[in-house]
Amino acid sequence: MDNLRPVLGITASLSGQRWAWRGGLPPGDGLDGRGDDELLHHLFRSRGADSTDFPRLKAPTLRAWLPDPSIFADMDVAAERLAAALARDELIVVYGDYDVDGATSAAVLIRHLRSLGGKVGHYIPDRLLEGYGPSADALVALKQAGADLVVTVDCGTQGFAALEAARAAGLDVIVVDHHKAGTALPPAIALVNPNRLDEAPEAARFGHLAAVGMAFLLAVALNRLLRGRGWFANRAEPDLMRLIDLVALGTVADVAALTGLNRAFVTQGLKMMARRENIGMAALADAARLSRAPLARDLGFALGPRVNAGGRVGQADLGVRLLTTHDAAEAADIAARLDALNQERRAIEQAVTDAALATAMAAGSDAPGCTLVAGAGWHPGVIGIVASRLKERLGRPAIVIAIQDDGTAKGSGRSIAGVDLGAAVLAAADHGLLIAGGGHAMAAGLTVAADRIGALDAFLNSRLAAAVAAATADRSLSIDVAVAPRGLNAGLVDVLETAGPYGQGWPAPRVAAGPFTIVDARIVGDNHLRLQLAGADGGRIKAMAWRQGDSEMGAALQGAGRRPLHIAGRVKRDEWTGGNAVELELDDAAFADGR
Repeated sequence: MDNLRPVLGITASLSGQRWAWRGGLPPGDGLDGRGDDELLHHLFRSRGADSTDFPRLKAPTLRAWLPDPSIFADMDVAAERLAAALARDELIVVYGDYDVDGATSAAVLIRHLRSLGGKVGHYIPDRLLEGYGPSADALVALKQAGADLVVTVDCGTQGFAALEAARAAGLDVIVVDHHKAGTALPPAIALVNPNRLDEAPEAARFGHLAAVGMAFLLAVALNRLLRGRGWFANRAEPDLMRLIDLVALGTVADVAALTGLNRAFVTQGLKMMARRENIGMAALADAARLSRAPLARDLGFALGPRVNAGGRVGQADLGVRLLTTHDAAEAADIAARLDALNQERRAIEQAVTDAALATAMAAGSDAPGCTLVAGAGWHPGVIGIVASRLKERLGRPAIVIAIQDDGTAKGSGRSIAGVDLGAAVLAAADHGLLIAGGGHAMAAGLTVAADRIGALDAFLNSRLAAAVAAATADRSLSIDVAVAPRGLNAGLVDVLETAGPYGQGWPAPRVAAGPFTIVDARIVGDNHLRLQLAGADGGRIKAMAWRQGDSEMGAALQGAGRRPLHIAGRVKRDEWTGGNAVELELDDAAFADGR
């Protein structure tokens, strides 16, 4: 069968992979034959979409994808309590996590509640001193300082002790979160989370939303409630679309699956970002030297890391302050500080990555479920990024643990498709192996006693072994399109972009092309390999293999000489040459002569 034949006959590439059609669907299989639409429909279908959704996938809008917020448990209760706080002029404090999802979730509610006339403050815990999630001391202190209502965002689902303390102190708490929940829930006025185990099926299918998406739905529910009560009879109703850029940033930066509603959030959010109405977001883009309209990838690789830098190695609330300010000078100052912190973060990250990778390599590759490494002196603010680097390098879930002087250790993990790391960490907590822990399918955080790290390693490897084996059984590279060298052109890029935005759960199309010969190969920047390639049909392209300068594949490409080869990767317009030419981000290559 065609769908079982390897793409371009590649059964073992330079990275040891078979090239296979994504979803087992070669282009042209069951398509409508209408030019560009044919390719778009192929991309949709190979990502598991139903044909009835093709029209709204091609142009994702909130009108087409937004659910009734009332389908979520406690959503109406939360909206009622916020409405009461507004009516009574109570002090509301939004308590956010220190990452991008937490910062954007907090910014959505702060901006919206202030636009409704509310008195709203924020609290972002220090990553190193307070750790993840609400703390009892912080909540009680907020009550003593005059807070009437606290809304936790991107945290709180596992905050049992903290919320018990808040209740004892007479403080009302609403939880808006998306992390995995257990059978027991902490005491809160309302707990809005699509990943509650008792959530109705129609709401549970939105479990892929980031916390910022849930915060936006709460804003929708609140607006609707106030509208019904005549709140806007003598005042303008806030335009929620002006918050959608925040939702897009948090969704992409938190690596939420870009399927369903998230596609509409990001598509519309990118349009709003291009208008530069949010002063803080515009300053952030300027600090990132982003002069054109942003793309989805910019949110994850340029803007998100800068917001995260405040929580990782600087002042935790810088991101929230940036995204809620209306002062251009303040925004420029905060954005510059975040940019400088991001540079510092990158240096720290590289040092910890080198140490963690060396530790993993020294331990060998016998772990059946995940790679777990720990080290004293590792900065806990970068361990999540380092876990991502290890996952990419080793092709399996990775957890990186920073051992503290007090005998406790902070850990962060990243997973691969098909392996639910958050559920495994929750199971470890249930077995008494953790001080605290939680997360979602693709990422998790934990705190563990240093002397229990070995037991945790054994538990997680046993728990995840079967899932990892299934996820990695057929080691293949998914290909969407195969073209001749001249087919790698701007027209192809434009059609492929129409099926975006791309990200987690909706992968960017991978194109295979060839045969090419290498005209030039050299190491540039931080161990990146840059190639100039020429095809016999006159097609020429630049390819970048990120962080591959010292890899086996990098060495093979540098020593390839004039041997013809096929390449596979993601194509985009080459901005350095004005955007008319294209370049390819190289994922893999294979010699065309089969040797």
